[in-house]
Amino acid sequence: MAAPTLQQPSFLLANLKADTSTKPLLHRCQDLVKIIDDYPAKELHAIFPWLVETVFGSLDGIIAGWNLRLLHSRSNEYNIVLEFLKPSGPMMKLVYKLQAEEYKYEIPVNYLPGPVKACIQEGVLPDCPLFHNKLQFPLSGLLTLNLALNPFEFFMFNFAYCLITPKSYPQGQQGSSTDSAYFVLVDTYLKYFLPSEGSVPPSPFSDSRGSVTAPSPRSSSVSFAGYGVHSPSLLKHHIFHQPSVNADPAAQEIWRSETLLQMFVEIWLHHYSLEMYQKLQSPQVKLALLQYRLSMSSMPCQPYAQPGSGTCHTYQEPFSPTEEHVLVVRLLVKHLHAFSNSLKPEQLSSSPSAHSHTHTSPLEEFKRVVVQRFVQQKLYLFLQNCFGHWPLDASFRAVLETWLSYIQPWRYTGEKTNPQQDQNRTVPDKWELFVQENLLMYTKLFQVFLNRAVRTDLVNAKNALMVFRVAKVFAQPNLAEMIQKGEQLFLEPEHVLHHRQPRGYLTPSQGGSYVSSKQRVVTDMVFRVKSHVYALEGQDCQYKQMFGTELRGAVMKLIQIIAQARQTAKRISDHSSVATANNSFMSWFGMGSSDLNNTFNGAEAEESGECLKKTHEFLDRALENLCQIFKLNQGQLTQLISNLGSSQDDGNCKQLPDCIQGENGLILTDLGRKQIISGLRRFDIRYQGDPELQPIRSYENALLVRLLYRISSLLNDRFGGHMNALCSRQDFLGRLGRHYLSPLSRRTLERNRQPRLSLRPLASYRTILLLLIFYVLGAVLSFGPVSSTLLILGGGFLLGLVMTLFGDKLKKH
Repeated sequence: MAAPTLQQPSFLLANLKADTSTKPLLHRCQDLVKIIDDYPAKELHAIFPWLVETVFGSLDGIIAGWNLRLLHSRSNEYNIVLEFLKPSGPMMKLVYKLQAEEYKYEIPVNYLPGPVKACIQEGVLPDCPLFHNKLQFPLSGLLTLNLALNPFEFFMFNFAYCLITPKSYPQGQQGSSTDSAYFVLVDTYLKYFLPSEGSVPPSPFSDSRGSVTAPSPRSSSVSFAGYGVHSPSLLKHHIFHQPSVNADPAAQEIWRSETLLQMFVEIWLHHYSLEMYQKLQSPQVKLALLQYRLSMSSMPCQPYAQPGSGTCHTYQEPFSPTEEHVLVVRLLVKHLHAFSNSLKPEQLSSSPSAHSHTHTSPLEEFKRVVVQRFVQQKLYLFLQNCFGHWPLDASFRAVLETWLSYIQPWRYTGEKTNPQQDQNRTVPDKWELFVQENLLMYTKLFQVFLNRAVRTDLVNAKNALMVFRVAKVFAQPNLAEMIQKGEQLFLEPEHVLHHRQPRGYLTPSQGGSYVSSKQRVVTDMVFRVKSHVYALEGQDCQYKQMFGTELRGAVMKLIQIIAQARQTAKRISDHSSVATANNSFMSWFGMGSSDLNNTFNGAEAEESGECLKKTHEFLDRALENLCQIFKLNQGQLTQLISNLGSSQDDGNCKQLPDCIQGENGLILTDLGRKQIISGLRRFDIRYQGDPELQPIRSYENALLVRLLYRISSLLNDRFGGHMNALCSRQDFLGRLGRHYLSPLSRRTLERNRQPRLSLRPLASYRTILLLLIFYVLGAVLSFGPVSSTLLILGGGFLLGLVMTLFGDKLKKH
């Protein structure tokens, strides 16, 4: 954590550091409120970096700070922290007080996201204007670059960075809850600085000298690598003569809003692969895109060079976002949709040329461009990275819902609708422009999701729910047609467009025609879609149609896997029902299966009867929605499912997964792995050791298990010979002896024929409860403990006689 240049730490700072270890948080916050109110900005300037580090923790994660991500509403300090850090609270008052002066605070470039850090270290000015005019060049060279930020930027940088700082949490605690103080503060800041109604409250202090980041179009990256790393003065001259970001006085109204959003986006979303980063930074791609937008695509371009060749070769960042990180990003996406959708209808319908001459407020203009200009590209790359690297488990739900929230902006219009009506509500035509400008968000990410879905265990109800959610969203009426139209616009031949385009854009009153006006609209739509795709995927991208033949085959493959998962869920459910029926009330009296191995059949909690019913329901509805999206023939689908069912008989279900014989045993093939993932086949995993040494179950008393094992071991060692002789007899006594003394499982019987006495069933809480009931019943009937014990033993002996005489007939029934 870098601090501003100070000759000596102030006496005030020393006192505050001493209070950290002696005073509770409430008293420290009360002292800070008085200090912020009473002390001048010069004194507060000295304590500000330390205070920010104390609250949010250090950038390297060594200092934990107040642990905002672990602070929940049930904590006593929760309300204290929220009151101190709220947008109108004491901490923000300190920020504004310092903002009125020309104070700057340094952040090392090393703590910036990987792509931005690599960009600066390689001598390329980042695209984001947030970092323009802020680089500080020390004498030691480029490796120790710093960013000089104003107080508001410094505060928001540390607040945003707190989410991705690697921290070591206490065992059993995770920071993924949506009721943590950090999550609530993010929501509060978004609502305050990006309000859906009204305007941003003004700063209580003058901030005329604050750094403004206006929402006007920015210049692209300008390389200054040619100046050389040995001439910092030349480098400094190049950067600090970028166009001033303070040029627009009207933008002063929203500079805090834009700064907050840019900090969140740059810190949370600016993480992706080296290959993608080089593609986006390639000057050739940017030049080709600019030429295309100027309708000069027919002109010969410059010779193609490898994207990013010789640039940013040092960027390596194994970034893996956490579930908490994704949940916060989803909160940002949802709020930005609500913020953008709060744009007034008359301003939304006005043309770009018209609103430039009207008195549209900067905040309203910011709403118009906020999603496309600030969020779209980096969110697309962020989601693409998550889709490709997230584990194939139910935790992917957070990533999935973030994606679905972004591609459904019509859900955040503020209109109250009936949830049942909302499910079948047609997507309004006014969202066609959004779908076209975000085409890859729908098509490319849907294809990546398909690749995940076919490798996921869809028998699991949570995974089946995710497939259903995606199918349900894309099956909304009118959405598929909008996506198809967007694809058709992108695939429009370029030479046709060039000849279609009229030489001059004349209105009908100037001699033009409505036909040429319509052609111009179509051409603009095509340019819009093509620009979007090329900006995100590069000029040389190979686009795969969502409704093309190749993807249709992938959808049919997914449908087949869904059908297989439905059958597997049904088979497991039937098996569970049979097992439940066999484990009837009579098993409480010892007539059920006594094989403890039955609990080692590999079943999971997700495979309970209720979860399997949900799985079947989710998959059924997913099939219906997929048929609706891709207009599949219901008859062919039924035939496919019926053929699949007939090809899998009971004998096939009991087969092992596909394997090959290796030196050390069986090795799973790729087909075998898919069979296990989809639940079609599985290994028969059972405990094959000594039944007496199995792990202690949750329904057993651990102390009794160990005690009874020692007693039975002593009896078996002493009378083992007599037991063996008794069980070897072929008469009735031999059969009775084998009933009580034989090994508990058939597999154990095959490996070890030595009979023995097992007292472990007496350690079961069920057995203890039954014995207690019998003794209480005996006491009610005036039987003493000895008499009750004799009756229980007698009853057990008689039950053994019945099972010996009629056991075979009972098993058949």
